Amino acid sequence: MEVNDFSGLDNNRYGILKNAKRIWAIGSIHGELEKLRAIHKILISKFRKGDKLVYLGNYFGDSNQNKETYDEILVARRTLMSLPEVFMPEDFVYLRGAREEMFFKLLQIHFAPDPAIVMDWLLDHGMGSSLAAYGENKTAARAIVRQGTMALTKWTNGIRRKIQSCPGHIELTNNLKRACVTDDGKLLFVHACVDTTRPLTMQKDQFWWDNGHFGDINEKFSNFSKVIRGYDHKNAGMDIDSEYTATIDGGCGRGGTLHAVCFTPDGQKCDEIIGC
Repeated sequence: MEVNDFSGLDNNRYGILKNAKRIWAIGSIHGELEKLRAIHKILISKFRKGDKLVYLGNYFGDSNQNKETYDEILVARRTLMSLPEVFMPEDFVYLRGAREEMFFKLLQIHFAPDPAIVMDWLLDHGMGSSLAAYGENKTAARAIVRQGTMALTKWTNGIRRKIQSCPGHIELTNNLKRACVTDDGKLLFVHACVDTTRPLTMQKDQFWWDNGHFGDINEKFSNFSKVIRGYDHKNAGMDIDSEYTATIDGGCGRGGTLHAVCFTPDGQKCDEIIGC
């Protein structure tokens, strides 16, 4: 696929930002509701015609305010779309993070060859708080997974109904993107990483699982001027000054801060908001 040619890109899987004058990107939130509210309050006052907004995944975390975090994201979108300037739904892109990918796997667990092992792994990696957001708990999850496929299917269907009962949650979940590009081919937004040996459309899980080598990228990937991510597994802090990459992860949900960074179409920082 040549640069600037995204005609073959599946827009159900990838966000394409058209005619962007500025792009705001929000790092991993991890259920830090108050920090997100602080970001949104300032962002709404700064948002202007031609701006786009990308959330870089990991909306839920080890928090008891995960559901409210989703609600806040939806409220912010409605508020921005009600501004005098005309904004369209495609001006807002929501990436799938590792947390969202794991929760999706949890809802498909009745298809797993050994669901008990999978469930233990998911719960050990933070899915208990995601379940709690919709009225479930780890104890019940560990018990139901050993009661057979029919019981497990009934249980996952019950969780889906609880998600559907929360206005906008199922629609947001179903519209999470793998990655996001600007239509001029200069900027690529991902959750955690890219595999530089694979083209964009062959990345699959590489977007969600940090391979530890993102900081080693020292040349353009697929002719993108910059690759911008929202989660660093090492929790090494913000890094937006590298030539070919930017990391927008101030450690929110892990003792740090939440950041929203505004980029020009060529990848230069032009503004920043810190949610404390």
